[in-house]
Amino acid sequence: MTELSSSPPIPACPAPREPTRPRFPPPPDACDTHAHVFGPAAQFPFAADRSYTPPDAPVAKYIAMLDTVGFARGVLVQGSAHGRDNTAMLDALARHPRRLRGVAVADATVTPAELRRWHGIGVRGLRFNHFFRGGSLHYRGGAPLDAAKALGPMMAELGWHLQLWIDVKDLPDTIPLLRQIGLPVVVDHMGRTDATAGTGTPGFQSLLRCLGSGECWVKLSGAHRVSQRAPDYEDARPFHEALVRANPERLVWGSDWPHPRMEGEMPDAGHLFELFHAWTPDEATRRRILVANPAKLYGFA
Repeated sequence: MTELSSSPPIPACPAPREPTRPRFPPPPDACDTHAHVFGPAAQFPFAADRSYTPPDAPVAKYIAMLDTVGFARGVLVQGSAHGRDNTAMLDALARHPRRLRGVAVADATVTPAELRRWHGIGVRGLRFNHFFRGGSLHYRGGAPLDAAKALGPMMAELGWHLQLWIDVKDLPDTIPLLRQIGLPVVVDHMGRTDATAGTGTPGFQSLLRCLGSGECWVKLSGAHRVSQRAPDYEDARPFHEALVRANPERLVWGSDWPHPRMEGEMPDAGHLFELFHAWTPDEATRRRILVANPAKLYGFA
């Protein structure tokens, strides 16, 4: 008798928490530079080959979160649950053209005409997955970094950047390829390191050097992914502070709403912003990270 093999079930993600209003509001024109929209699945189906199933998190809920926390602007990053079908994100950008920008996912088969169309809707970069666990890419549905070699010339023509999902332990070996591609690079989630390893690892030190020289941008996001010590993530604070010391002119902040594939306690977007405020005590530096830098990187007026 032949046994039928079956794929493991796709894990479901919990819904995000309702955000609280922070005690100290962001400055005018502040931007949340890392969030996702998912679904509604009945309108925008999830990819069959995905690593997780998120709850419906449509653009209306994201806008409500921005309003509660006090952000005027937001940047949507294509989530891997939708694979390379950017329709849900593009629809969100089209509904809020003054308020939102996007970072899409594509491979080398996408046409220049399609990329130009996306640019007109508000896309300003492409995200590439170079995040490994156990020798293989940890998330299905993304585009590997090799695809950026073919897409690089068209991205440069449009003035786009390369957003990189990577664990910084792999950054030293990846820097030569990034230099070869020759695009502005934005590193996700403070390099998605492990807070228990400390800031002295070769990978994080290489990130500080790249940031300090202006060779890359870094998102001050994902404290809840670097640390397991919810809700204040104190062991993530030294990473944040080291990045701010290295080069505040190349930093942006992101909520990571709706926090897909969380392995610990679900964070509160309002509290995450309060942590940013506490960890970045200089008002001029906060304003640069929240307003001036994202306006430059994402082309807000």
